[in-house]
Amino acid sequence: MPGALNKFQTNFANITTTTANIYTPPTGYSTVILMAQVSNNGNALIQVTANVLRSGNTTSLINGATVPPADAISLLTGRLILNVGDVFQIKSTDDTSGQLTLSYLETLVTGS
Repeated sequence: MPGALNKFQTNFANITTTTANIYTPPTGYSTVILMAQVSNNGNALIQVTANVLRSGNTTSLINGATVPPADAISLLTGRLILNVGDVFQIKSTDDTSGQLTLSYLETLVTGS
């Protein structure tokens, strides 16, 4: 039996200095990223870089964006579509301060 037609989800992740594969759509689903926000819970500026990896090619969404202490930034100004095999990646200049909130809608892909 197929999964739910539409699933709203929110994930949280700590951001480190190593590029991390945060999210990829599950098999059979396309995903609309509705919101991607990074908060800085530390006492110093951090810089954040986010990418989408598709078919072995990396596309930069934001590169070296500064997030002040006790503040947050949005990584997207609109929606982002991810298909099976796409990967949302992120890293920071600090291992302990940055946190990502990622809200998205997974939609079951039916036969064409």
